[in-house]
Amino acid sequence: MTFKEKVNLLLTEALVEKPSLFLIDLTITDAFKVIITLDDDNGVALQDCIDISRAIDASLDREEQDYSMEVASAGVSSPLKKIRQYKKNIGRTLIVKTNTENIEAELVEANDDFVILSWKAREPKKIGKGKETVQKTVQIPYTEINEAIVTVTF
Repeated sequence: MTFKEKVNLLLTEALVEKPSLFLIDLTITDAFKVIITLDDDNGVALQDCIDISRAIDASLDREEQDYSMEVASAGVSSPLKKIRQYKKNIGRTLIVKTNTENIEAELVEANDDFVILSWKAREPKKIGKGKETVQKTVQIPYTEINEAIVTVTF
């Protein structure tokens, strides 16, 4: 079993113990630096990262393979990568980039195939001069999303 396969297996076992946690990314560099990015339905606590790190570290032998490990949560400005991340962010504002447009809107629905975004826009009146505020809604399949980032409001 290769080092990467062993780390992947240990990580999978550790995540079974914490079902609210899910893997966003696992990278192992040529210098054997293990970088694990996690997310959680309710937010990742520091203790979650420590627990996952210790679970993996306890079963690896540094004499067999010298490595370093970094376990972290997906950052606030990190793009959404998994459908589960979209589902946990329903009700929040996203900036979604597709091939044709950039949309800043509220995520109102996320299922296994697409997201539905809703926002208000100013458009010319259908009759007369001036503009009016209209509610817009769009359904976007995940395959058309190049990047989606949750906006942080203070």
